[in-house]
Amino acid sequence: MKEVKFEEAMKQLETIATELEKGDLNLEESVAKFEEGMELSKQCNEIIEKAEKKITILLQKEGKIEEENFVAEE
Repeated sequence: MKEVKFEEAMKQLETIATELEKGDLNLEESVAKFEEGMELSKQCNEIIEKAEKKITILLQKEGKIEEENFVAEE
């Protein structure tokens, strides 16, 4: 699955949740939608974790906020 922006992934998750809640899908379709939703959820969590790490790298030094380079661990 290609990497998507957080907002796009959340919108897709909402659509999937609505489709699953309706109950109109057969079991196979429901499982496929659930798997797609889980992958999107994982991507959202990764995006949030990266953002949190960037935020925590901001350090206050001598009254100034400085940003250090952040290298994501893959």
